[in-house]
Amino acid sequence: MERIVEVPLFPLQLVLFPTAVVPLHIFERRYRLMVARCLEEKSPFGIVLMRPESRHLQEVPYSVGTLAEILQVERLEDGRYNLIAIGSERFRIRQLKHQQPYLSGVVELYRDAREPANLIRPYAERALDLFSSYLEILLEARSLPEIKEHLPTDPEELSYLIAYLLDLQDEQKQHLLELTSTRQRLAEENEILRREVPFALQVLQRNAHLQTHPDRSFLN
Repeated sequence: MERIVEVPLFPLQLVLFPTAVVPLHIFERRYRLMVARCLEEKSPFGIVLMRPESRHLQEVPYSVGTLAEILQVERLEDGRYNLIAIGSERFRIRQLKHQQPYLSGVVELYRDAREPANLIRPYAERALDLFSSYLEILLEARSLPEIKEHLPTDPEELSYLIAYLLDLQDEQKQHLLELTSTRQRLAEENEILRREVPFALQVLQRNAHLQTHPDRSFLN
């Protein structure tokens, strides 16, 4: 794919990361037209996070978003769509266009900068350990080795998955999306996970305590 392309843009209260799968319900007429065009041309659309100052019919998107490829589609009788889409490449908006009923833009596709594997590996290994522990606590029933088997080994993909699944504010996720260094993204995620793992474990223990002693709390 060319590195500079024009794509329809779908502003949402959502940060989509590469490789992440997202369900979408398309009900506005302008975005139904957008989806129809993408299906006809077999082309992606871009998902961009709306800035807080956005107002209805006057979306102000962040300048970095992610292309969304349509995996599955269900067209309802009234013209609405249910979609399953997957994030592919990130892009920077170079120019916004308003000629269509929906927003579109000329965008430049980009990936993380290349970094020596020996510099990234320690961050990726630490992230894999921390994130596996985090998921083990949240899922409870899964064992750590089983969880690790299903996590991506590619550091960049791992960094996207962690960013997508962590419970963060949209602005924090947007920051992680915009980074151009896998090592920096993993380093920041490791700091977040280092705080979140003990907190998640504390919540799990408190819930287990309340289930065992429903008439008590940790405060008693």
